[in-house]
Amino acid sequence: MEFISPELSHYCETHTSEESEVLKKLNRETHLKVVSPRMLSGHLQGRFLSFISKLQQPELIVEIGTYTGYSALCLAEGLARNGKLISIDVNEETSAFATSFIRQTEYASQIELVLADAKDYIPTIKSPIDLVFIDADKKNYLNYFHLVIDMLRPGGLIIADNVLWSGKITMPERAMDRETLALHEFNKFVQQDARVENILLPLRDGLMVVRKK
Repeated sequence: MEFISPELSHYCETHTSEESEVLKKLNRETHLKVVSPRMLSGHLQGRFLSFISKLQQPELIVEIGTYTGYSALCLAEGLARNGKLISIDVNEETSAFATSFIRQTEYASQIELVLADAKDYIPTIKSPIDLVFIDADKKNYLNYFHLVIDMLRPGGLIIADNVLWSGKITMPERAMDRETLALHEFNKFVQQDARVENILLPLRDGLMVVRKK
């Protein structure tokens, strides 16, 4: 969902740095061949992720939810010279689709796609994490946060997608469905967590940006 008019959204995109040719192709192919293409980060959000990653120059990025690889490729643009991005997903079909595009880029050797349940795999990661992007099953957002927060270095970032959930997040709690309520609980927890500072941006479907103190 966009929280601004299509005209303003188009204006923002036309005044934002262009995505690469591989990303343009990935965007098109996702919309043509993959179920639920609206899950793809897209141009504006993708440039935001790239921008943040380039500012931070992370050694290790952990992405929870690969989908077709668009956000992974955007985040990889800011990796340190010997940096690594681990992207975790349970969907074998979309992970294979993502792999086919990642191999076309200069980041192929730095991106590791892991086919696993993130709740099981994250505890096996040994290195301190610099940046986490959460864009997976909404009911587990808070679980993912708990798993990564102690592994995140001071100054590290967590970015969570879809935290406004098409505007349903403003409904009374009693009227919320399971996913909306889970996102609401995540947003409330982050807001109250003294270990972090945060900003919720109405970019696309909502991004919660969290910095560990």
